[in-house]
Amino acid sequence: MEYRHPSGVSQTGPNFAASIPTNGYSWWYLDALSDCGRHGLTIIAMLGCVFSPWYAAARRRGPADPLEHSALNVALYGAGGRRWALTERGRRDVHRDYDHLSIGPSSLAWDGTKLHIDINEITSPLPSRLRGRVTLQPSMLLHQGYPIDRLARHLWTPISPHCTVEVAFERPTLSWRGVAYFDSNEGRAPLEADFASWNWSRATAADQSRIFYDTAWRSGGGRSISLSIDARGRVEHVPPPPQKRLPSTLWGIPRETRCDAEAIPRLISTFESGPFYARSLIETSAEGRSRTAFHESVSLQRFSARWVQALLPVRLPRRRIRR
Repeated sequence: MEYRHPSGVSQTGPNFAASIPTNGYSWWYLDALSDCGRHGLTIIAMLGCVFSPWYAAARRRGPADPLEHSALNVALYGAGGRRWALTERGRRDVHRDYDHLSIGPSSLAWDGTKLHIDINEITSPLPSRLRGRVTLQPSMLLHQGYPIDRLARHLWTPISPHCTVEVAFERPTLSWRGVAYFDSNEGRAPLEADFASWNWSRATAADQSRIFYDTAWRSGGGRSISLSIDARGRVEHVPPPPQKRLPSTLWGIPRETRCDAEAIPRLISTFESGPFYARSLIETSAEGRSRTAFHESVSLQRFSARWVQALLPVRLPRRRIRR
């Protein structure tokens, strides 16, 4: 499949069939806000579910098959309430080729210009049906991967920082349009083997997207990635502004972001808050420009704690499709 970039260059879409090493992972992530500002969502298709207690336990026993621990995470926010689904599936419930991926009853399909995500999930911890379609149209397709750890065992690729999105759910009844962000991560080792924590954010406007990715390594040190990507896909590495603290979560997870020296970042809303992870909407400033950004903070040290992993099945059940 090929995609015609606005510059006229043909580019291929996401490759769902790439090999994944033992104990490794691949995931595709998107987040979006509605044009009206009243709705938001995140979707993560995971082969080798990095935050799965089942996958962590399998790795402790020996080499583990990532496809045996796959999931589609869907989270809806805003008007109409919140919904969360993250059900782990086994290898027999995963089917994939270059431009198609199905995990259980849900699927992702690339048609050459758009990514169609058909969702058929059960929410947790309170069960309800989550069914609908999300259609993502990237304005560009980038393929440069960035190592985020010391040994380059983990790569992050900002595929399209600026996309248009159409959301149409039957259950709950919900439809909207907006602007979205799309990236992927892949790794040859568990996250907790190499990272202590990270803070990531992206702010998207019609003419430019601004992304900050700060990782703290388990062995000490870390990496800071600061990118400006314009509407035609031109990437510029920009010196990062200073780090500023945001309020910690109720679970005590620290949150930080990059912000102009004279500015003070503001927490707008916390979408998800758990014992090791937080996803938020923040207001920040970079290069003198006010920006609204998706933000996430992850503590891999906290995830490694057995008591934390014992809590996770409440939000991450494991099921197989009945045949």
